[in-house]
Amino acid sequence: MPGEGERKVGLGQDLRWRLEAAAFAGLTTLLRLLGVERASNLGGWLLRTLGPKTGTHRTVTRNLRIAFPDMPEVEREALAVAAWEQTGRTFAETPLLDRITVESGRVEVVGLERLHAIRDSGRPVVFVSGHLANFETMAAVILAAGVPCQITYRAANNPYVDAQIRRARARYGVKLFAPKGGEGARELLAGLQRGESVALMNDQKFSEGPEVSFFGQPVNAAPGPSRLALRHGTVLQPMSVVRLPGARFRVTAHEPIEIPRSGDRQADIAWGVQAVTRFVEDRVREHPVDWFWVHKRWPDKVYRALEGG
Repeated sequence: MPGEGERKVGLGQDLRWRLEAAAFAGLTTLLRLLGVERASNLGGWLLRTLGPKTGTHRTVTRNLRIAFPDMPEVEREALAVAAWEQTGRTFAETPLLDRITVESGRVEVVGLERLHAIRDSGRPVVFVSGHLANFETMAAVILAAGVPCQITYRAANNPYVDAQIRRARARYGVKLFAPKGGEGARELLAGLQRGESVALMNDQKFSEGPEVSFFGQPVNAAPGPSRLALRHGTVLQPMSVVRLPGARFRVTAHEPIEIPRSGDRQADIAWGVQAVTRFVEDRVREHPVDWFWVHKRWPDKVYRALEGG
């Protein structure tokens, strides 16, 4: 049953959740039996084949038109299909992340000395990144480097499936979770005060927050990472990951971002939000196939302008 404090649900809903969880567990078992390479190949083939036939494909192609307006259409379409494959690979690899580690030889790390310096200093930081390649590998690398870190996550609607996902993440070291939202923000701040770093994604649509530029278009981006860094007097630590051949990855810890403390807190937060957004844009430009193109990143007005409406 759902955990203590969660809303009560009817027997019908609970049964549906249990059936979904049983199917999810079966899929997880199958993928783990296949192993990393075959599971990744299967997931990539499925979404490369099915993704372009879904309604979401229009979102992918519109996003690519916004980000790369000068790219030939045939090239954008090829990129869209390749991005679907990458997304399928990422989903299929998720139950096997305990086998996609530095120790397994499937993850190489650039800038490991930065992570060790954070660990040795005892001073927490705010890790920031975007949905790049198999983004879960970044959390695994942070924790494997010995940095205690709260990892933010969006809980699955099905609590039984969510429990399975949490157990899977625990297998590769993620044990400190902070849900997204107000309660999660309080947990993150408490974690920083205990000396735990926090890790947040900062590249999805956000209806509030400062308006910044992303691929030359306005977006609202979450101010949370910048607020936490300013409040705790620490830095933003950007991370990135790129997919390599053979279900392998390169995770990079980049130069920290120092948010200015000018005395104008809102201006400083806006500066930090733009800096993180620019960092994500730079990584997407370097490896566009790795980004999660299936979500609507820009506000509706940008999409309307794209269609001439």
